[in-house]
Amino acid sequence: MTDSVAIVLVSGGLDSMVSAARAREDGHRVFALSFDYGQRHQVELKAARRVAAMVGAERHVVIPLDLRAFGGSALTDDIAVPKDGVGDTIPVTYVPARNTIFLSLALGWAEAAGARDIYIGVNALDYSGYPDCRPEFIAAFENLAELATKAGVEGQPFRIQAPLQHMSKADIAREAERLGLDAGQSWSCYDPTPEGLHCGLCDSCRLRSKGYQEAGLPDPTVYATAP
Repeated sequence: MTDSVAIVLVSGGLDSMVSAARAREDGHRVFALSFDYGQRHQVELKAARRVAAMVGAERHVVIPLDLRAFGGSALTDDIAVPKDGVGDTIPVTYVPARNTIFLSLALGWAEAAGARDIYIGVNALDYSGYPDCRPEFIAAFENLAELATKAGVEGQPFRIQAPLQHMSKADIAREAERLGLDAGQSWSCYDPTPEGLHCGLCDSCRLRSKGYQEAGLPDPTVYATAP
């Protein structure tokens, strides 16, 4: 372990859990950052706290940021979460500019804390097609971070680390296993049942289940309906 600090975006999902563990494995002290943005799946914040504790985060900041004021997404507005399978277009579960907003706040904390690494658990293989999960977006934001900060213009650029960028969900499930993580403590579902189960039919549940099936690993998730 070095003295280097990494700001790690921790949603509570499987991807962010693995990303946080990778930051720790890379030798960083983990400062976890989560957002209470008015998401309908508030249960993920409980999972985020479990994940932060699991990876030994020295700090865990949860920022209230009510994106329901903007709406425009099934996660923050009165719009039904699609349950008919992963499609070819960007679904209504996309939250407008969410990763740009989250990374901007992570960048502010990173500069204040003297951190140069920001970890985010995006991937662009088995995903719902969100534009802010693509490698082009990560590269562009890293360039913005250099231009927009005192540290950046003084020659201390930031690194946006996306260790899962080119992994499939099966790869991510295997990586969680390799890192010794209890993936059952993470949360993926966009539309939890009243009993607190993964619905099994939203995009996120389907992708999670598919990943475990393809990895040949037991899925620790309890689904209300089999994906």
